[in-house]
Amino acid sequence: MGRMATPRRMGSESSETRALLLDVTERLMREEGYAAVSSRRVASEANVTGGLVHYYFRTLDDLFLAVFRRRAEQELARLARALRSPQPLRALWERSVDPAGAGLIMEFVALSNHRKQIRSEIRRYAERHRAMQVEALASRFGAYGIDPDKVPPAALLVLLTGLSQVLVLEQAIGMTAGHAESRELVERVLRRLEGEPPTDDEAGQTDQADEDGTDGEDGDPGG
Repeated sequence: MGRMATPRRMGSESSETRALLLDVTERLMREEGYAAVSSRRVASEANVTGGLVHYYFRTLDDLFLAVFRRRAEQELARLARALRSPQPLRALWERSVDPAGAGLIMEFVALSNHRKQIRSEIRRYAERHRAMQVEALASRFGAYGIDPDKVPPAALLVLLTGLSQVLVLEQAIGMTAGHAESRELVERVLRRLEGEPPTDDEAGQTDQADEDGTDGEDGDPGG
């Protein structure tokens, strides 16, 4: 009886080389789009051999999934910190309309049209993301003076997310008609619900805590 074949070992997930390959892939997706990513291109940009790329990632889909999962876990950690802030609704809105992270997400959404596994992974993380938001905001509705039976937290989040996506997508193609008015409307609602926005010093402290991976109040690790 022949020996049973064993799965080929992949590189350690804590490897610096693996992290470099993920960094290169993410950069290529941001700068040139997912279509620019190939094992040969990643190897060239990372100054490694093509065989080393396949040592860590058997297929291109494995590479894309690893990039997405790493970024998604980082975003979930940042979301958790944002939801613990004194103004969680404002924090969510400002994150949603930040174009810096939107480009990569749009590339993954486009990629998911051709790869079912990536589409499933995006949906799984998006559902976790939405559930965290709904739970956090539902606990604040009393302070906001909002009746959750009349304005369900999930519906409010979908409306804000939908608006932010439209703003980011249109801004990416140079269209800004109605953007200032939409942002001002949201700002008025945020001020009524959560008060004045934080000062520059307060915002800077929050940003630093986010970069350090810690919550500014209790110092817990971010993820």
